[in-house]
Formats: sequence, C-alpha cells, structure tokens
Amino acid sequence: MAEAFRGEFNQKVDTKARVLIPVAFRRILDAGDPGSQGQRTRFVMVYGDDRRKFVECYTMAEMAALEAQILGLARGTPARRLLERNFITLSVTIEIDDDGRIVMPARIREKLGMSSGETVFAGTLDTFQIWKREAFEAALATQEAEDMKLLEDGADMLTLLGKPD
Repeated sequence: MAEAFRGEFNQKVDTKARVLIPVAFRRILDAGDPGSQGQRTRFVMVYGDDRRKFVECYTMAEMAALEAQILGLARGTPARRLLERNFITLSVTIEIDDDGRIVMPARIREKLGMSSGETVFAGTLDTFQIWKREAFEAALATQEAEDMKLLEDGADMLTLLGKPD
C-alpha cells in the first residue's frame, strides 16, 4: 500500500472559509492526482447523506477506483442509484491553492454546521475525514465505548485482525 492518511490534525477555518490541508495529507493528495502535472492538486470531498456528520475526502485516483466499481453495477438498480447519489452527486472536486489551503464550499460548511472555527482532519488510511471539532470529539467518545464491546475480557485489539497469512 502507498502512503496512508494517518493521524488527526486540528485546523482552523478562517472567516473567508479557508482551511490549511495538513502537509502530510497534501503529499498523498499530490501523489493521488496524476493528472495535475504542474496544475493545482485536486481531490474529491463527499458530503453524502445526513447520517454522517463529516465529509469523506478521496484522492482523484481513489475516487476513480470507486467510480469504476459503481459503473460496474447494472444501470438503474437501487444499489447503483444510492451509490451514485451519495458518492457522485453529493460530492465536490476541490483544488488546493498554492499556499496549501482550500476554501470550504458553502454546502460542506452547512453540513458540518460551521462558518469558521476548528475542524479535525482525521486519517483513515486511503481517505480522510473532515469534522467540526466538537462533533468529532463527541463521535469519538461514543464510538470508543461501542468499540470496546468487541474486545471481550480485555483482549488486545490486534486480535481483531485475525492470524496473518
């Protein structure tokens, strides 16, 4: 696997809705946009339905792979329509400016419930998420309690991976 999005970074959104992409994430985004060659790097922000309180961000290469999977489904099926709506229609392609910033689109700010303030960029290996900081902290606490149910009798979390091949 190529470099992965990892870690969490608190980034401020200024009054002009600009936010700095973490340097470690920018390197991966640059590598994941092979078509940019001398132009500004692009990536895709998927804001999807209201169940998620974050936006999921894909490199251009990762989005192309996902699009190929969606195109592999029969046209007009409920599964394809759901995936098209949530990953294609409810998404936006973003350019990173020369200073490493993006302008958060109005639709994204609306979804996150913010005009300015602090975001969290959370790495999830092949994608990353952008959250409003308060929502991220609340979701993390809730998820951690649920996740601990997977570890019966204090088992090490690496046991969830199973045995290596």
